[in-house]
Amino acid sequence: MAALKFAGMDDTDSEDELPPGWEERSKKDGWVYYASHDGMKTQWEHPKTRKKKRCAGDLPYGWEQETDEKGQMIYVDHINKRTIYFDPRQAFTVEDMVLKPKRYDGNTAALEILQGRDFSDKVVLITGGNSGIGLETARSFTLHGAHVILACRNLSRASKAASLIQQEWHKARVEAMMCDLASLRSVREFTESYKARKLPLHILVCNAAVCTRPWSLTEDGLESTFQICHLGHFLLIQGLEDVLRRSAPARVVVVTSESHRFTDLLDSCAKVDLALLSPQKKEYWSILAYNRAKLCNILFSNELHRRLSPHGVTANAVHPGNMMYTSIHRSWWLMTFLFSLARPFTKSCMTPLSGYSKCGAQTKS
Repeated sequence: MAALKFAGMDDTDSEDELPPGWEERSKKDGWVYYASHDGMKTQWEHPKTRKKKRCAGDLPYGWEQETDEKGQMIYVDHINKRTIYFDPRQAFTVEDMVLKPKRYDGNTAALEILQGRDFSDKVVLITGGNSGIGLETARSFTLHGAHVILACRNLSRASKAASLIQQEWHKARVEAMMCDLASLRSVREFTESYKARKLPLHILVCNAAVCTRPWSLTEDGLESTFQICHLGHFLLIQGLEDVLRRSAPARVVVVTSESHRFTDLLDSCAKVDLALLSPQKKEYWSILAYNRAKLCNILFSNELHRRLSPHGVTANAVHPGNMMYTSIHRSWWLMTFLFSLARPFTKSCMTPLSGYSKCGAQTKS
Protein backbone atom coordinates (compact mmCIF):
# COMPACT_ATOMS: atom_id res chain seq x y z
CA MET A 1 0.00 0.00 0.00
CA ALA A 2 2.87 2.35 0.71
CA ALA A 3 4.14 1.88 -2.82
CA LEU A 4 0.67 2.57 -4.24
CA LYS A 5 0.35 5.68 -2.11
CA PHE A 6 3.73 6.93 -3.26
CA ALA A 7 2.69 6.37 -6.87
CA GLY A 8 -0.60 8.19 -6.34
CA MET A 9 -2.70 5.07 -6.86
CA ASP A 10 -4.34 4.72 -3.45
CA ASP A 11 -7.20 7.17 -3.99
CA THR A 12 -9.58 4.64 -5.56
CA ASP A 13 -12.04 2.30 -3.91
CA SER A 14 -12.18 -0.44 -6.53
CA GLU A 15 -9.28 -2.56 -7.66
CA ASP A 16 -10.26 -1.96 -11.31
CA GLU A 17 -10.86 1.76 -10.93
CA LEU A 18 -8.15 3.83 -12.58
CA PRO A 19 -5.95 6.13 -10.49
CA PRO A 20 -6.18 9.91 -11.06
CA GLY A 21 -4.60 11.04 -14.32
CA TRP A 22 -5.11 7.72 -16.11
CA GLU A 23 -7.46 7.00 -19.02
CA GLU A 24 -8.63 3.72 -20.56
CA ARG A 25 -8.61 3.55 -24.36
CA SER A 26 -8.99 0.81 -26.96
CA LYS A 27 -7.35 -0.06 -30.27
CA LYS A 28 -9.17 -0.88 -33.47
CA ASP A 29 -8.67 -4.60 -32.85
CA GLY A 30 -10.36 -4.34 -29.43
CA TRP A 31 -7.29 -4.45 -27.19
CA VAL A 32 -7.40 -2.00 -24.29
CA TYR A 33 -4.45 0.22 -23.33
CA TYR A 34 -3.96 2.82 -20.61
CA ALA A 35 -2.73 6.39 -21.01
CA SER A 36 -1.17 8.46 -18.20
CA HIS A 37 -1.70 12.18 -18.76
CA ASP A 38 0.73 13.05 -15.95
CA GLY A 39 3.49 10.70 -17.04
CA MET A 40 2.78 11.18 -20.77
CA LYS A 41 3.00 7.44 -21.42
CA THR A 42 0.84 4.49 -22.48
CA GLN A 43 0.91 0.84 -21.48
CA TRP A 44 -1.03 -2.38 -22.06
CA GLU A 45 -1.32 -3.41 -18.40
CA HIS A 46 -3.79 -1.90 -15.95
CA PRO A 47 -1.75 0.43 -13.69
CA LYS A 48 -3.05 -1.27 -10.54
CA THR A 49 -3.96 -4.87 -11.38
CA ARG A 50 -1.22 -5.30 -14.06
CA LYS A 51 -3.72 -7.27 -16.14
CA LYS A 52 -4.36 -6.96 -19.86
CA LYS A 53 -7.90 -6.57 -21.17
CA ARG A 54 -9.73 -6.54 -24.46
CA CYS A 55 -13.19 -5.64 -25.72
CA ALA A 56 -15.15 -8.84 -26.22
CA GLY A 57 -17.27 -9.56 -29.29
CA ASP A 58 -18.77 -7.24 -31.88
CA LEU A 59 -19.92 -3.70 -31.36
CA PRO A 60 -23.49 -3.48 -30.01
CA TYR A 61 -26.28 -3.65 -32.55
CA GLY A 62 -26.52 -0.38 -34.51
CA TRP A 63 -22.97 0.77 -33.74
CA GLU A 64 -20.18 1.19 -36.27
CA GLN A 65 -16.50 2.07 -36.00
CA GLU A 66 -15.31 4.91 -38.28
CA THR A 67 -12.49 7.47 -38.56
CA ASP A 68 -13.06 11.24 -38.45
CA GLU A 69 -11.37 13.85 -40.62
CA LYS A 70 -8.43 14.06 -38.18
CA GLY A 71 -7.80 10.34 -38.38
CA GLN A 72 -9.15 9.71 -34.90
CA MET A 73 -11.28 6.64 -34.26
CA ILE A 74 -14.94 7.36 -33.51
CA TYR A 75 -17.99 5.21 -32.77
CA VAL A 76 -21.30 5.96 -34.48
CA ASP A 77 -24.64 4.93 -32.98
CA HIS A 78 -26.94 4.83 -36.02
CA ILE A 79 -30.02 4.06 -33.95
CA ASN A 80 -29.74 7.02 -31.55
CA LYS A 81 -27.91 9.26 -34.08
CA ARG A 82 -24.89 10.08 -31.92
CA THR A 83 -21.10 9.89 -32.17
CA ILE A 84 -18.63 9.21 -29.35
CA TYR A 85 -14.89 8.63 -29.00
CA PHE A 86 -15.30 5.94 -26.34
CA ASP A 87 -15.62 2.31 -27.45
CA PRO A 88 -19.01 1.19 -26.05
CA ARG A 89 -17.60 -2.30 -25.53
CA GLN A 90 -15.17 -1.03 -22.91
CA ALA A 91 -17.95 -1.38 -20.35
CA PHE A 92 -17.75 -5.14 -20.93
CA THR A 93 -14.02 -5.80 -21.26
CA VAL A 94 -12.65 -9.21 -20.36
CA GLU A 95 -9.27 -10.25 -19.05
CA ASP A 96 -6.79 -11.75 -21.48
CA MET A 97 -7.51 -15.47 -21.14
CA VAL A 98 -8.49 -18.47 -23.22
CA LEU A 99 -12.26 -18.49 -23.65
CA LYS A 100 -14.19 -21.74 -23.84
CA PRO A 101 -16.15 -22.29 -27.06
CA LYS A 102 -19.75 -21.21 -26.73
CA ARG A 103 -22.42 -23.89 -26.88
CA TYR A 104 -25.44 -23.35 -29.09
CA ASP A 105 -28.95 -24.77 -28.85
CA GLY A 106 -32.36 -24.49 -30.45
CA ASN A 107 -32.87 -20.97 -29.08
CA THR A 108 -29.71 -19.59 -30.69
CA ALA A 109 -30.24 -17.13 -33.55
CA ALA A 110 -28.07 -16.73 -36.65
CA LEU A 111 -26.64 -13.39 -35.53
CA GLU A 112 -25.32 -15.06 -32.36
CA ILE A 113 -23.63 -17.80 -34.37
CA LEU A 114 -21.82 -15.29 -36.58
CA GLN A 115 -20.87 -12.89 -33.79
CA GLY A 116 -17.24 -11.85 -34.06
CA ARG A 117 -16.84 -13.14 -37.61
CA ASP A 118 -15.85 -10.88 -40.51
CA PHE A 119 -17.31 -11.78 -43.92
CA SER A 120 -16.34 -8.55 -45.67
CA ASP A 121 -14.23 -10.47 -48.20
CA LYS A 122 -16.88 -13.14 -48.90
CA VAL A 123 -19.58 -13.49 -51.55
CA VAL A 124 -22.64 -15.48 -50.45
CA LEU A 125 -25.38 -16.78 -52.77
CA ILE A 126 -28.70 -17.85 -51.23
CA THR A 127 -31.63 -19.36 -53.10
CA GLY A 128 -35.05 -18.44 -51.75
CA GLY A 129 -33.53 -15.60 -49.76
CA ASN A 130 -36.58 -13.32 -49.85
CA SER A 131 -38.45 -14.93 -46.93
CA GLY A 132 -38.25 -17.36 -44.02
CA ILE A 133 -34.96 -19.02 -43.17
CA GLY A 134 -33.36 -17.71 -46.37
CA LEU A 135 -34.06 -14.08 -45.46
CA GLU A 136 -32.68 -14.42 -41.94
CA THR A 137 -29.59 -16.14 -43.32
CA ALA A 138 -29.12 -13.35 -45.87
CA ARG A 139 -29.60 -10.69 -43.22
CA SER A 140 -27.10 -12.28 -40.85
CA PHE A 141 -24.39 -12.65 -43.47
CA THR A 142 -24.98 -9.11 -44.77
CA LEU A 143 -24.78 -7.52 -41.31
CA HIS A 144 -21.41 -9.23 -40.89
CA GLY A 145 -20.03 -7.62 -44.05
CA ALA A 146 -20.65 -10.23 -46.74
CA HIS A 147 -21.73 -9.42 -50.28
CA VAL A 148 -25.01 -11.35 -50.46
CA ILE A 149 -26.95 -12.26 -53.60
CA LEU A 150 -30.56 -13.41 -53.33
CA ALA A 151 -31.37 -15.87 -56.13
CA CYS A 152 -35.16 -15.90 -56.29
CA ARG A 153 -38.02 -16.66 -58.65
CA ASN A 154 -39.93 -13.49 -57.77
CA LEU A 155 -37.50 -10.65 -58.47
CA SER A 156 -39.84 -8.00 -57.06
CA ARG A 157 -40.14 -9.68 -53.66
CA ALA A 158 -36.41 -10.40 -53.59
CA SER A 159 -35.60 -6.74 -54.29
CA LYS A 160 -37.96 -5.71 -51.50
CA ALA A 161 -36.17 -8.08 -49.10
CA ALA A 162 -32.81 -6.64 -50.12
CA SER A 163 -34.17 -3.13 -49.53
CA LEU A 164 -35.29 -4.07 -45.99
CA ILE A 165 -31.78 -5.25 -45.15
CA GLN A 166 -30.25 -2.09 -46.61
CA GLN A 167 -32.55 0.04 -44.48
CA GLU A 168 -31.17 -1.70 -41.40
CA TRP A 169 -27.55 -1.01 -42.34
CA HIS A 170 -26.63 1.66 -44.87
CA LYS A 171 -23.44 -0.17 -45.90
CA ALA A 172 -25.18 -3.48 -46.58
CA ARG A 173 -24.11 -5.17 -49.82
CA VAL A 174 -27.12 -7.21 -50.86
CA GLU A 175 -28.82 -7.58 -54.22
CA ALA A 176 -31.38 -9.74 -56.00
CA MET A 177 -31.02 -11.84 -59.14
CA MET A 178 -33.62 -13.82 -61.05
CA CYS A 179 -33.42 -17.63 -60.75
CA ASP A 180 -36.47 -19.86 -61.11
CA LEU A 181 -35.61 -23.39 -60.00
CA ALA A 182 -38.77 -24.66 -61.70
CA SER A 183 -37.13 -23.82 -65.03
CA LEU A 184 -33.84 -25.44 -66.00
CA ARG A 185 -33.49 -22.77 -68.67
CA SER A 186 -33.73 -20.06 -65.99
CA VAL A 187 -31.11 -21.81 -63.85
CA ARG A 188 -28.70 -22.00 -66.80
CA GLU A 189 -29.28 -18.33 -67.61
CA PHE A 190 -28.60 -17.42 -63.99
CA THR A 191 -25.30 -19.32 -63.85
CA GLU A 192 -24.16 -17.70 -67.08
CA SER A 193 -25.10 -14.24 -65.81
CA TYR A 194 -23.30 -14.87 -62.53
CA LYS A 195 -20.11 -16.06 -64.22
CA ALA A 196 -20.20 -13.08 -66.57
CA ARG A 197 -19.85 -10.77 -63.55
CA LYS A 198 -16.48 -12.39 -62.65
CA LEU A 199 -17.49 -12.61 -58.99
CA PRO A 200 -16.05 -15.24 -56.65
CA LEU A 201 -18.41 -17.49 -54.70
CA HIS A 202 -17.39 -18.51 -51.20
CA ILE A 203 -20.71 -19.75 -49.78
CA LEU A 204 -23.64 -21.21 -51.70
CA VAL A 205 -26.75 -21.85 -49.60
CA CYS A 206 -29.32 -24.03 -51.38
CA ASN A 207 -32.33 -23.03 -49.31
CA ALA A 208 -35.32 -22.66 -51.62
CA ALA A 209 -37.98 -25.36 -51.35
CA VAL A 210 -41.69 -26.06 -51.69
CA CYS A 211 -43.88 -28.49 -49.80
CA THR A 212 -47.46 -29.77 -49.81
CA ARG A 213 -48.19 -28.34 -53.25
CA PRO A 214 -50.61 -29.99 -55.70
CA TRP A 215 -49.20 -32.19 -58.46
CA SER A 216 -47.95 -30.24 -61.43
CA LEU A 217 -45.29 -30.50 -64.09
CA THR A 218 -42.66 -27.87 -64.80
CA GLU A 219 -41.89 -26.59 -68.29
CA ASP A 220 -39.23 -29.31 -68.37
CA GLY A 221 -41.86 -32.04 -67.89
CA LEU A 222 -40.77 -32.96 -64.35
CA GLU A 223 -42.78 -33.06 -61.14
CA SER A 224 -42.43 -29.59 -59.60
CA THR A 225 -41.56 -30.51 -55.99
CA PHE A 226 -38.67 -32.72 -57.09
CA GLN A 227 -37.31 -30.13 -59.53
CA ILE A 228 -37.55 -27.13 -57.21
CA CYS A 229 -36.28 -28.87 -54.07
CA HIS A 230 -33.51 -30.87 -55.68
CA LEU A 231 -32.91 -30.96 -59.42
CA GLY A 232 -32.80 -27.17 -59.84
CA HIS A 233 -30.16 -26.91 -57.11
CA PHE A 234 -28.25 -29.83 -58.64
CA LEU A 235 -28.01 -27.95 -61.94
CA LEU A 236 -27.19 -24.67 -60.17
CA ILE A 237 -24.22 -26.20 -58.35
CA GLN A 238 -23.00 -27.90 -61.51
CA GLY A 239 -23.10 -24.59 -63.35
CA LEU A 240 -21.14 -22.79 -60.62
CA GLU A 241 -18.73 -25.59 -59.70
CA ASP A 242 -15.78 -23.97 -61.47
CA VAL A 243 -16.46 -20.66 -59.67
CA LEU A 244 -16.54 -22.45 -56.31
CA ARG A 245 -13.24 -24.17 -57.05
CA ARG A 246 -11.55 -20.91 -58.00
CA SER A 247 -12.89 -19.30 -54.82
CA ALA A 248 -11.63 -22.03 -52.46
CA PRO A 249 -11.87 -22.33 -49.57
CA ALA A 250 -15.59 -22.40 -50.32
CA ARG A 251 -18.61 -24.31 -49.15
CA VAL A 252 -22.02 -25.49 -50.28
CA VAL A 253 -24.80 -25.72 -47.70
CA VAL A 254 -27.88 -27.74 -48.69
CA VAL A 255 -30.91 -27.17 -46.46
CA THR A 256 -32.64 -30.51 -46.11
CA SER A 257 -35.05 -31.97 -43.56
CA GLU A 258 -35.34 -34.67 -40.95
CA SER A 259 -38.32 -35.93 -42.97
CA HIS A 260 -35.90 -37.60 -45.40
CA ARG A 261 -36.02 -40.55 -42.98
CA PHE A 262 -39.66 -41.26 -43.80
CA THR A 263 -39.23 -42.45 -47.36
CA ASP A 264 -36.98 -44.43 -49.64
CA LEU A 265 -36.17 -44.72 -53.32
CA LEU A 266 -36.52 -48.49 -53.59
CA ASP A 267 -39.17 -50.47 -55.44
CA SER A 268 -40.72 -53.74 -54.33
CA CYS A 269 -37.59 -55.59 -55.49
CA ALA A 270 -35.34 -53.41 -53.30
CA LYS A 271 -33.84 -51.69 -56.34
CA VAL A 272 -33.59 -47.92 -56.86
CA ASP A 273 -36.64 -46.76 -58.78
CA LEU A 274 -35.88 -43.39 -60.37
CA ALA A 275 -39.50 -43.14 -61.53
CA LEU A 276 -40.42 -42.41 -57.90
CA LEU A 277 -38.63 -39.05 -58.11
CA SER A 278 -41.00 -37.62 -60.71
CA PRO A 279 -44.20 -39.66 -60.34
CA GLN A 280 -47.40 -39.50 -62.34
CA LYS A 281 -50.40 -37.72 -60.83
CA LYS A 282 -52.13 -40.90 -59.66
CA GLU A 283 -48.99 -41.95 -57.72
CA TYR A 284 -48.27 -38.53 -56.26
CA TRP A 285 -48.44 -37.58 -52.58
CA SER A 286 -47.04 -34.15 -51.77
CA ILE A 287 -45.47 -35.05 -48.40
CA LEU A 288 -43.78 -38.13 -49.86
CA ALA A 289 -42.50 -36.13 -52.84
CA TYR A 290 -40.96 -33.59 -50.45
CA ASN A 291 -39.36 -36.33 -48.34
CA ARG A 292 -37.83 -37.98 -51.40
CA ALA A 293 -36.42 -34.67 -52.62
CA LYS A 294 -34.83 -34.09 -49.20
CA LEU A 295 -33.31 -37.57 -49.29
CA CYS A 296 -31.83 -36.70 -52.68
CA ASN A 297 -30.40 -33.51 -51.13
CA ILE A 298 -28.46 -35.54 -48.57
CA LEU A 299 -27.20 -38.16 -51.01
CA PHE A 300 -26.09 -35.42 -53.39
CA SER A 301 -24.40 -33.38 -50.66
CA ASN A 302 -22.40 -36.40 -49.49
CA GLU A 303 -21.21 -37.20 -52.99
CA LEU A 304 -20.49 -33.53 -53.75
CA HIS A 305 -18.29 -33.31 -50.65
CA ARG A 306 -16.42 -36.45 -51.66
CA ARG A 307 -15.65 -35.03 -55.10
CA LEU A 308 -14.94 -31.38 -54.28
CA SER A 309 -13.35 -31.44 -50.82
CA PRO A 310 -9.90 -32.28 -52.31
CA HIS A 311 -10.26 -28.98 -54.21
CA GLY A 312 -11.06 -26.90 -51.12
CA VAL A 313 -14.86 -26.94 -51.48
CA THR A 314 -16.85 -28.55 -48.68
CA ALA A 315 -20.51 -29.57 -48.84
CA ASN A 316 -22.88 -29.95 -45.89
CA ALA A 317 -26.52 -30.99 -45.64
CA VAL A 318 -28.28 -29.36 -42.69
CA HIS A 319 -31.58 -29.81 -40.91
CA PRO A 320 -32.81 -26.36 -39.81
CA GLY A 321 -34.73 -27.62 -36.78
CA ASN A 322 -38.19 -28.87 -35.86
CA MET A 323 -41.17 -26.88 -34.54
CA MET A 324 -40.44 -23.89 -36.70
CA TYR A 325 -43.07 -21.72 -38.35
CA THR A 326 -42.31 -20.73 -41.95
CA SER A 327 -44.38 -20.23 -45.08
CA ILE A 328 -43.21 -23.39 -46.85
CA HIS A 329 -46.62 -25.00 -46.24
CA ARG A 330 -48.59 -22.21 -47.96
CA SER A 331 -49.61 -24.39 -50.92
CA TRP A 332 -52.01 -26.56 -48.89
CA TRP A 333 -54.73 -25.07 -46.71
CA LEU A 334 -54.86 -28.11 -44.40
CA MET A 335 -51.15 -27.93 -43.55
CA THR A 336 -51.43 -24.18 -43.07
CA PHE A 337 -54.30 -24.75 -40.63
CA LEU A 338 -52.35 -27.40 -38.69
CA PHE A 339 -49.28 -25.16 -38.50
CA SER A 340 -51.47 -22.32 -37.24
CA LEU A 341 -52.72 -24.52 -34.41
CA ALA A 342 -49.16 -25.49 -33.52
CA ARG A 343 -47.77 -21.98 -33.83
CA PRO A 344 -47.78 -21.20 -30.06
CA PHE A 345 -45.36 -24.10 -29.64
CA THR A 346 -43.07 -23.26 -32.55
CA LYS A 347 -40.00 -21.06 -32.78
CA SER A 348 -40.98 -17.51 -33.69
CA CYS A 349 -40.16 -16.42 -37.22
CA MET A 350 -40.99 -12.74 -36.81
CA THR A 351 -39.08 -9.97 -35.07
CA PRO A 352 -41.42 -7.12 -34.04
CA LEU A 353 -38.95 -4.34 -34.90
CA SER A 354 -38.09 -5.43 -38.41
CA GLY A 355 -40.48 -8.15 -39.52
CA TYR A 356 -37.57 -10.46 -40.31
CA SER A 357 -37.57 -14.20 -40.00
CA LYS A 358 -35.57 -15.23 -36.97
CA CYS A 359 -35.70 -18.97 -36.88
CA GLY A 360 -33.68 -21.92 -37.87
CA ALA A 361 -30.88 -20.28 -39.78
CA GLN A 362 -28.42 -21.03 -37.01
CA THR A 363 -27.29 -24.12 -38.87
CA LYS A 364 -25.70 -22.07 -41.65
CA SER A 365 -22.66 -20.58 -40.05
